[in-house]
Amino acid sequence: MTTAPRATRAPVLASLARTVPFRSADEAWYYAGDWIDRLDELKVNMDERAVLANAGAYALGRKTDDLIVAALDSGTREAIGTQLGTTDTDPLTKAKVLLAFEMLGNADVPDDGNRYAVVGWHQWSDLLQIPEFANTQYIGPDELPWKGIQAKRWLGALWMPHSGLTKNGSLRYCYFYHRTAIGHAVGSEIATDISWHGDRAAHFVNSMMSQGSVLVDNTGVVRMRAFES
Repeated sequence: MTTAPRATRAPVLASLARTVPFRSADEAWYYAGDWIDRLDELKVNMDERAVLANAGAYALGRKTDDLIVAALDSGTREAIGTQLGTTDTDPLTKAKVLLAFEMLGNADVPDDGNRYAVVGWHQWSDLLQIPEFANTQYIGPDELPWKGIQAKRWLGALWMPHSGLTKNGSLRYCYFYHRTAIGHAVGSEIATDISWHGDRAAHFVNSMMSQGSVLVDNTGVVRMRAFES
């Protein structure tokens, strides 16, 4: 199952509460569909149409992630230095995280509960080795990263692992950002249509959406480049 843009639509303005210029996000149409032969349905004891509908929704959900990651990748601010733990030969370290944290604070990015951080799974393992991230003596029992879902709060931000972040050579691009720094335009949420085609004796299950993402405020996004072999 594949997703591909079919057409572009008029830009949708993505506004930001802070004083920054307006940005526009160009929406594109995306589709994910497949055929189900009527006689093939007799051979299985499951609802094949529901299976394909879910698969299409998941595929487009992943495309939504890709659009947002691409917008994050267009940011130019990076937590990189020459000190121990802040170079491109280092994994995701406490030093890199604190440098990104400092950059957001010095730029007056609001610490209002709307900061987020997204890292790769390898970097999530790096974070689990930092006592301040994973030790109950620092964060309390309610914020342990292995309780409930993986996402957790730390340094005033919601941290989460994601497998779709860009990897450039041996560097994984991770991000510490404010949610208003990224605009996501939704012309149409994910919707699924199931239609019968008598000439093919089959149903076509088609999921679709119209969305786009854009970097609204470069100041509100800091890239943390982490070495990953």
